Amino acid sequence: MEAPATNHEVRIPGLTQTDEDGLYEIRLESLGGLGAHLAGKMLAEAAVLRMGLNGAHFSSYGSEKKGSPIKSFVRLTTADRELRTSAPVERPFVVAIFLDTLLKAPGILSGLRPGGMVIVNTTMSPQEVREALGYEYDTVACLDATSIALEQKSRVNTAMLGAVAAMVPFLDVARVRDVLAATFERKHPSIIESNLSTFDRGATEITVDRRDTAPEGQTVVGTSPALGYLNAPIGGVVANPANTVAKNLSGSRVGYLPVFHQEQCIHCGLCDMVCPDNCLAWDIIKEADGTWYTQLRGIDYHYCKGCQACVETCPTQAMTKEREIPGFAEERRVPLDWSPRVVDGARYREPDTADIKLS
Repeated sequence: MEAPATNHEVRIPGLTQTDEDGLYEIRLESLGGLGAHLAGKMLAEAAVLRMGLNGAHFSSYGSEKKGSPIKSFVRLTTADRELRTSAPVERPFVVAIFLDTLLKAPGILSGLRPGGMVIVNTTMSPQEVREALGYEYDTVACLDATSIALEQKSRVNTAMLGAVAAMVPFLDVARVRDVLAATFERKHPSIIESNLSTFDRGATEITVDRRDTAPEGQTVVGTSPALGYLNAPIGGVVANPANTVAKNLSGSRVGYLPVFHQEQCIHCGLCDMVCPDNCLAWDIIKEADGTWYTQLRGIDYHYCKGCQACVETCPTQAMTKEREIPGFAEERRVPLDWSPRVVDGARYREPDTADIKLS
């Protein structure tokens, strides 16, 4: 995606930072389902087709499903420069984090340049974000994009798009807004107004903390393949069978989680039948006469990806969908009991509501 080249040097007001090749690079860190790919596409389209810059956009993701990690890359430069690289953005000037649960992801600030900025969708303050990241320099900007999207009946990506457009000094917020309107006019004209309102709020409801420029950039965090042609096992051999015992699925949640209300629960087990990740913790209650029954204790959020299947299935509203705030899952987590528990299947009985033991 390139604007026509010119024979003279082009200067863009506000474009004071570029890398060695004259590029300004932005990386959007997100999860599938939050719309980071579309946000990056609209940002690049506005810069190239409405502002006369040269630019490129593409995204990197694995399986195309909700909750999978995704990175969206935007490169911008003046119209007199050619843009030929299509490599991932490793040393950005801007990192926009679409969900604050990603703050604990390794390398979330990988390669951030001195004088750069971090934009986060969170309910936390910039100081709290700095503490979570261990980052005391440059600019940190926070906005509650999730709440804005909920109130406007839209999505997180348009709020984050507004924030990025407002924070990057050489971008024209009005031009980006025009591209947003044109994009939804082509695809979903009924939701143009709600998304424009979301964009406007994202561009204005930002809390910014600016500090001294970092003395050096963040280290580029890279990973090398575990196997290559020199050490790959014989074809068809599963040398390391997979399992999910140690897998933390909390990073797949997109801002919401199920909350268990024990006083409403009848322990029917319908939630357990639909849970795809076995994240519900159960007790075995043994009676003096040798009979036993099961009772739900809570949710092990370590294995919960926030699919809300339990919420949709529960007949008594003992499971509710609620906004995830930092620290909530850690405080309310009920770890699964992996110890062996032997019972006589013939002595099982259904629990009566009257003898449900609440803790």
